[in-house]
Amino acid sequence: MRRKRHESHPNHERWLVSYADFITLLFAFFVVLYASSKADLRKQQQFAQSIHSAFTALGLFPENGHGKGPVPEANPPADTALETQENLEKMREQLQKKLAAQIAAHQVALQLGPDGLVISLREAGFYDSGSATPKPSSMGAVGIIAHQLYQVPYALRIEGHTDNVPIHTAKFDSNWELSTARATTMARLLIENFGIAPQRLSAAGYAQYHPIASNATAAGRAENRRVDIIVLPHLSVADSFGGTAPPPADGKPSPDVASGHGAAAR
Repeated sequence: MRRKRHESHPNHERWLVSYADFITLLFAFFVVLYASSKADLRKQQQFAQSIHSAFTALGLFPENGHGKGPVPEANPPADTALETQENLEKMREQLQKKLAAQIAAHQVALQLGPDGLVISLREAGFYDSGSATPKPSSMGAVGIIAHQLYQVPYALRIEGHTDNVPIHTAKFDSNWELSTARATTMARLLIENFGIAPQRLSAAGYAQYHPIASNATAAGRAENRRVDIIVLPHLSVADSFGGTAPPPADGKPSPDVASGHGAAAR
């Protein structure tokens, strides 16, 4: 007796192979779309800064930004030396134009050097003698400077300096305390009133030990009593505190020295 042959059943699962291929192609398609539309972070930052510039030009600069300004990226795209120089020169030109009266009155000095741009605020225009609080009349100039600093992501070092005339008051025991207080007060002012990101800032006091003029004359002492805001495009924020002047001639550390450079606060 012939055995009855069973009919073969059709394979209804062959569609899974085509479906898997389709899903793979779809995934690859979206990966390509994502890669092609990935934002340029540097262009985003430039766009945000241009928007901020437009608002500040209309008088909408934040009165109490609490340090929300641009911060240097962890791995920023490297500017060329030419781009950095152009940025600093543009900043200096803007400050020269907007602070012409203060510069003419020897209250502000600007110097572009190998380390960056140094903005010197002389005591005569910004502080009462023996005080670490900026004069209310100087807030306009500080605001102009802060606006320019806000536009760039570079590290900033605030340095306080005095002349060699000793001070001993209930608030400041020596020029170390006065110079450090002026530097830290200016740093806090830039953060709390003008929106500069605190990660960009370091502050240090150098007392009378880093003069830029002779302390033998009244004019020289007036130049030495200053707070320097130094724009440091070539240093990371972590490296921004390093000091700019040589150690004392006798090779001995000065009192209240932090890290061998000055009385510092960060």
